[in-house]
Amino acid sequence: MVNLRGIFNYIPEIKKPDEKKLSFNIKAKWTLIALALFFILANIPLFGLSENALARFEFLAIILGTQFGSIISLGIGPIVMASIILQLLTGSKILNIDTTTLEGKKFFQGLQKIMVFFFIIFESLVYVLMKGLQAAPGFQGLLILQLILGGLIIFYMDELTTKWGFGSGVSLFIAAGVSWRLITSAFQFLDNQGRNCLLNFKTVPCTGKVLVILQSVINQFPIELLSAVGAIITTFIIFMVVVWAQSLKVEIPLSFGRIRGYGVKWPLSFFYTSVIPVILTAALVANIQLFGGIIDNAAAPCIAGIAEQCVGSAKFASHFTFLGRFIDGRAISGLAFWIGSSNLLELTIRGGFLPKYLLQGLFHVLFFMFFSTLFAVFWIKTSGMDSKSQAHKIFASGLQVAGFRQDERILESILDRYIMPLTVMGGLAIGFLAAITNLMGALVSGTAILLVIMIMFQFYQNIAQQHAIDMHPIMRKFIKT
Repeated sequence: MVNLRGIFNYIPEIKKPDEKKLSFNIKAKWTLIALALFFILANIPLFGLSENALARFEFLAIILGTQFGSIISLGIGPIVMASIILQLLTGSKILNIDTTTLEGKKFFQGLQKIMVFFFIIFESLVYVLMKGLQAAPGFQGLLILQLILGGLIIFYMDELTTKWGFGSGVSLFIAAGVSWRLITSAFQFLDNQGRNCLLNFKTVPCTGKVLVILQSVINQFPIELLSAVGAIITTFIIFMVVVWAQSLKVEIPLSFGRIRGYGVKWPLSFFYTSVIPVILTAALVANIQLFGGIIDNAAAPCIAGIAEQCVGSAKFASHFTFLGRFIDGRAISGLAFWIGSSNLLELTIRGGFLPKYLLQGLFHVLFFMFFSTLFAVFWIKTSGMDSKSQAHKIFASGLQVAGFRQDERILESILDRYIMPLTVMGGLAIGFLAAITNLMGALVSGTAILLVIMIMFQFYQNIAQQHAIDMHPIMRKFIKT
């Protein structure tokens, strides 16, 4: 630990603001800067890229907050993978880190940074050497270097947003990517070959669902019409359900010990850990499918029985084909297939429904519910959202539960009645919602639309809270966070 702490001192980091509370304008400025940089970087192609085999994994790019083939092809993958592994190690007590102390939090954050750097390098090597992003002759090293540079930029943009902006960069980048794809999914007028369907509305098929509806009515295509309408209705229903579920909360009445007759309500949301468990679960699925696809591509000569090409990395990759076989970026067997999802509504409309898809859907729901709950519990234990940390925060603010004496232990015992049940129930519910929306389909993947709704709702709350604090200086005096 001593050696690691020495290494932590040499890791560059974004300086925390000197002010205890940043103003609304400063947070908005840095959030918009990070958002603009994300879109700019997503449109900078990798120099020396010969073939982008990962382009077909567009549904994974949404979860990873990236654009495959750009300089930020790694996206938030290294950050999320490091977080998953570190939480599993600390949650299972393999690593005994007390995150309730300042020293423990610093050690946890430093260790997380080292793991992020490791995954940036590791994933860069895997993408290029396994030919997910195939380099032109002589450009392999340069391609790896660009991926590492892009991964570091995303990491520090995430840290910048966390310290100087609203929310976290991870959430911001996912929301930005999903919002862009949501707009294009609804109004895209170019087909897969780049032809403009508006110039020839009868013969060139549109891809945007709104335009598909108009085209289907004009050309009398009932199946396409039903499919497009179903996607839009599903998106609307998901939106309404999630917005309603976000409003569910438990409010604990608190009062100021020194000021009689003045109290506040401490809200505990039903989705107590917000969208984090779904991000971690979806990223786990995405990484398994991504690496499964890369390994399947690398092992193709061995699977096809081409002896002269079944050497080196291809032979090594052939031992890991249990992750799945892929056709056009979609898993057709293996672990990647069973933890993945198929659009059951679309399959039913088009007559392609098979019993195996129902079994796959059941496994997908159970997988999401289990891991969303697991990550929710681990998250509150490591992020300072447990009852002990919350009781300390409330007590330090000079607040106490109405009707009880001012004692931090009493406050902790009261919060224990709510926080862990909300964590488990919220984890199960959000995992179920994410899985069901994946199976029913939407303008973008079900998990993606669920994520963007919850992330935008969270951003709205943060912005509204910040604005309220800026408008009411008295609140800054009494409520110290």
